[in-house]
This record gives sequence, structure tokens and C-alpha cells, in this order.
Amino acid sequence: MTQIIPCTHTGSLPRTDRLVELMFAQADGIPLDRDALASEIQIAIDSVVRRQVEAGVTVINDGEMSKPSYATYVQDRLSGFDGESVQNYFFEDLQDFPRSAEAVAGNPGRRKRKAPSCTSEIRVLDFAAASADMKALRAAADRYGHDQIFTSAASPGVISLFFANDFYESHEAYVFAIAEAMRHEYEAIANAGATVQLDCPDLAMGRHSAYASMDLDTFRKTIAVNIEALNYAVRNIPEEQLRMHLCWGNYPGPHHHDVPVGDIIDIVWTAKPQTVLVEGANSRHAHEWAAFKEFGVPDHKFICPGMIEPQSNYIEHPELVAQRLERWAEVVPPERLMAGVDCGFSVHVGSTSIDPDVAFAKLSALADGCEIASKRLMG
Repeated sequence: MTQIIPCTHTGSLPRTDRLVELMFAQADGIPLDRDALASEIQIAIDSVVRRQVEAGVTVINDGEMSKPSYATYVQDRLSGFDGESVQNYFFEDLQDFPRSAEAVAGNPGRRKRKAPSCTSEIRVLDFAAASADMKALRAAADRYGHDQIFTSAASPGVISLFFANDFYESHEAYVFAIAEAMRHEYEAIANAGATVQLDCPDLAMGRHSAYASMDLDTFRKTIAVNIEALNYAVRNIPEEQLRMHLCWGNYPGPHHHDVPVGDIIDIVWTAKPQTVLVEGANSRHAHEWAAFKEFGVPDHKFICPGMIEPQSNYIEHPELVAQRLERWAEVVPPERLMAGVDCGFSVHVGSTSIDPDVAFAKLSALADGCEIASKRLMG
């Protein structure tokens, strides 16, 4: 029997309309029936797990149903974030195209996003949340006879990117304090038998956002510190149970200021996670398979390039997925390949870039493409 190249996605999946309604109300400070919200989260988790299994996804998750956003959710689990919330984040590419900036800012999911600054010592506030997430995911996976699961979690670096530091004496002190506090969540995911995905937009998107004023050398030194903090936070978790998502930002901007992967990849390889998820489908980064081929991939690392673009309602043809995988098989052997999605389908609750049903059709095409490529490469 032919070994099939596994497939997965990046984390966020479209929420149900009712869950979006409840989470928007929560973001606006409207009193909620907590039991009703918890019930809707369970319903949504069951639905997305079922649909991932039906689509043929190898390593599945809960779609981040309990989280308002892939990074800002930490303010509900950690203490210390009580300052002013950032109103508008800087993105260098959007400065050149004001109409694109207006479109990005108008997305309802982003309008509800809040990230108050750090004004006191960071500690774990909610020790139960991560374990509750894992219990719900494992129960849903068991109901549909699926074993391989992952859960995404904000990296120390991306938290420091979104939440301004108004307390710690240096960036290094801040990011290491975050790392120590987030260690609990990472270990809770690992202890549940899941793969821990560290979301790391700071390592790439950071270059044209919060770190845009830095020269390249200073930027590289900054992300090296972020990776040191990440490695510190996951020191008790085996590398094969870790993966990291390298991201240039999932927003419909021009992205013409994105840092080339060749400028950062040597530092990325110093991170402990065995598998690295990279953008490989969108029109700004699809060509960079050649850079990975040129610079090489360490023998102990696995690559999970995006085969699917999460913001387009075009459903990729399985043959295109197969062709892309065959190209990446020139970079690493197919046994060290996994097929993924460039980024999440709904990184903020209520993001409206894609038809929810199309998202799952895309995942089905991803799985079909893996089967085609596997027969050619490993048959």
C-alpha cells in the first residue's frame, strides 16, 4: 500500500454564525449566558472535527473555536494585560495602498480584535482553559474515530508583537516572561497527546509591521531572541511533538514588503520544532520552494508548505496540489513532507474573506492532491 503524504492546516476554521454572534457580543462587553456560549463552542468543535475527518485531513484540530483570535486570546488566560489597546497596527505594504488598508481595517473580525498593553507582571491566570480545549478536541476526535490531533498556540514572539510592553525593562525580559507563562499551555497540549503548533508571524510578518523601522541585522537579532524564548518555553516537549508556523500575515494586502525567506531561514532552523509550516501557495511566496532548495533543509527537519490559499474562494485543483508537492519533493524527500494551508481560514472570529463551505472543499482538494502525489512519488 502506498504511503500517503499527510496533510493538515494552520489552525483557524470558520466559526458558526451563532458562535460569531456570541463572541462579538462578548467582545463588546454585553452580558452573556456562559452556558450558552460553552454549548455553542462544543457544537462548533464537533462540526469542524467531523468536517475535517470527512475531508480526509490527516492531522486535525478544533478550528480554534474557543478563541476570539489566534493570538489575542491570551489576555483571557494570562494576567498583566490591563493597559491601552492598540487601535491600528502598522503594515508597511498597506501604507503604499490606502484603499487596501481601508479594506483590511473594515474586516469585522479585525475591528473586534483587542490587545491591551502589558502593565504588570505576567502570570498564568486560567490554568484550566488549555486543558479544557484539549479535552473537548480529544472527545470530538474520538467520536469520529480519529487519533492525530494538533492545537495551535500563540508563540512568545507573536504575543510580544501584538501586546505592547509597558512594564518590562527590555524586549528580551518581556518575551521570556511571556515564554514562562505560556509554558503551561504548551505542556497541557503536549500532555494530551497532541502536536503543539507555535504560531510565529513575528519571525516574518514582524519585518514589515512592528519591526519595520529596524535594519535587517537588528531585525534578525530580535527574532533570534524570540526563538530563544520559544525554545525555553518548550524545553520539556520533544521536538517531534512540535511544529511552528512561519507567517507573513493573513490579510488581503499587497505584501510587496514581505521579507524574503532567504533572509531569515538560517535563524528559523534554530527553533526546536521539528516541522516548519511555510507559505507555498500564495502569489508572493509560491516561488520560494527554490530558496529552500538552494539553502537546504537540515536533515532532522520536516517541511509543511502551503498548498492551499486560505483567502481565495477558488478551490485548488487536486492536480495542482500534486504538482506543488512534486516540486517540494525536490527540496526534501517525500517522507519529510506534509501538505498544509498558507494560513488560517478565519484568524479572527468573524473574518469574512472566504465562504465557510469553500474552506472545507479546499481541505478535501488538499487531501486528494496528497493521494495523487503520493502515488507518483512513493508508489
